[in-house]
Amino acid sequence: MDLGLKGKVAIVTASSRGIGRAAAEALAAEGARITLCARTAAAVTAAAEEIRAHAGTDVLAVQADLTKATDIQRVVQRTVETYGTVHILVNNAGGPPGGVFDGLADADWQAAFELTLLSAVRMIRAVLPYMRRAGGGAIINVQSTSVKVPLENLMLSNAIRTGVIGLAKTLSLELAKDGIRVNNVLPGTVLTDRLREMLALQSARSGTSVEELMRLREASIPLGRLGQPQDLGDMIAFLASERARYVTGVTVQVDGGLVRSLM
Repeated sequence: MDLGLKGKVAIVTASSRGIGRAAAEALAAEGARITLCARTAAAVTAAAEEIRAHAGTDVLAVQADLTKATDIQRVVQRTVETYGTVHILVNNAGGPPGGVFDGLADADWQAAFELTLLSAVRMIRAVLPYMRRAGGGAIINVQSTSVKVPLENLMLSNAIRTGVIGLAKTLSLELAKDGIRVNNVLPGTVLTDRLREMLALQSARSGTSVEELMRLREASIPLGRLGQPQDLGDMIAFLASERARYVTGVTVQVDGGLVRSLM
């Protein structure tokens, strides 16, 4: 199926690895021109070279810290200088650290707010003029199933990610007249470096092996396996495409059936 993405320009944040990289790979495979960004210059440059070699499309690498407004502006500016416009934005960022309420100070809340919510606000604000000029666009926010089922020991994520969902739904109404669609994807238990780190910490606390913890997680998923980053990448590419031209304001779980809620 041709998704109609050939020649489109996409910015994918936090894209040197994990879900962000999988989204970039899926978009590049459809012929989109990509801007990757990540905090580590060497990692994002290596990812860009690999995706470019595999997909044969243009891939730009920009070192950026998403908690810094100046870095976000630089990502968009470099993209427009290189490609002329922006059609697609994939807002993706590493999640806030774990913790319970009594263990979190104001600085922890502020840092999580800047990483998870304010980075999305700033990135959307920066790309909107170009999407409007292009006659439309697609914004996809990568969040977590914790917005539907709060997760233990993830107070910051549970509280702040829901703000992104509210932002997206409101924006989908405001931007519909401009032909700009706004949607969210919610990864479930996806085998990323972050999950491996979380399992290692859980194993150290509980004495249960990482392998057993992983088996228990798999057993809780109706489809019987952990998610792979590409499962998310493929959904993101679809939502960015012309095939999803009548889809906006929705929040899609990509979780193998993990979340049992009706809505």
